[in-house]
Order: sequence, then C-alpha cells, then structure tokens
Amino acid sequence: MRCPFCNNPDNRVLESRSAEGGQSIRRRRECLRCKRRFTTYEQIEFVPVTVIKRDGRREGFDRSKLLRGIVRACEKTGISQECIEALTDEVESELQQREVREVTSNEIGELVLQKLRYLSEVAYVRFASVYRQFRGIADFIHTLNQLRNEHHPASREEIPTNNNLVAENSGLKMEETQKTATFAHSEIR
Repeated sequence: MRCPFCNNPDNRVLESRSAEGGQSIRRRRECLRCKRRFTTYEQIEFVPVTVIKRDGRREGFDRSKLLRGIVRACEKTGISQECIEALTDEVESELQQREVREVTSNEIGELVLQKLRYLSEVAYVRFASVYRQFRGIADFIHTLNQLRNEHHPASREEIPTNNNLVAENSGLKMEETQKTATFAHSEIR
C-alpha cells in the first residue's frame, strides 16, 4: 500500500478493526518515511455474476431486484424484514460460490422457490405465480397440489379442475370461479 502523501510503499499497520457490518476491515496505517497516517479499507472482491434472461439478454446480477421480488411475495405474511434479507443473502451467496459466473434467471427463481417453500406457502405461491408466469387457475391448482402432496404424502388425491372453466381462461365468470374454488376447498378437507 503506497502512502497517499509521499508515495512510499513502506508503512506499518497501527490498528485494524471490522467496518461496514463486517463487510470490510478498516486499517489505520503510518508511513515509514513521512510518518503521516492514513486509513485503508480491505473488502472481498466479488466476481460479477451475469444473469441470462428468458429472451437471451445478459445483465449483471442485481441484488436489489431480487430483494424487491421476494419482498412483494412476502407482503402481509408476517415474515420479518431480517428474514427476507437473510434469504436474499443466502441466494446471493450461493450464486457467488458457483464456479460458473453465468446463471439463468430460471435457476435464480428456482433457488428462491426452494427457500420460500419452507418459509411460507403463501409467499411461495405468490413468487411462483409471477416467476412461472401463471396463465390461469389451473396453474395455481397444479402448484397447490404439488405443495399439498409434499406436505401430506399419504393424501395424494388431486384437487379437481373444471376443464370448461380452465378452457375459457380469460373469460372467467366470477360465479363459476367461486364454485370451483369452493369445490376445490371442500375436496382438500
């Protein structure tokens, strides 16, 4: 480390301590030539991760974008902000530990879903609906069946769908939707 005052490379460390919440080390140094003191910071250099989007575009991994998606999925579920931050940190850490520096958005989404599955079923379904681009009620029912079968393997009976309702897709009538939801709910019990 060169002295910022006289450009001498020889200095000694007077004090070291953790800074920025443990993300870096602050070192107080003294130049051996001019005796002036200066501060340096040492931190881990992360190699950037590139995300390959569904349409083939490439962009740098954006932690804040991931965090926003997880926060939206966890709204009004009672999951604390600390827990959401920890989940985001885990996903980012797993991506940084990979040898391959390119990852698909699909892989990131699946990683988040693995973690949300055990944290909150509601957050899991919300995140899945956006990430997997649900098109209708059949997608929700399929995901709910998967969750139920994982939690209650002895009860593998599927929630029935009304094929006429699913076929209509965009022209759903509220009354039919409510009947299907009530029927599906009564089948779960």
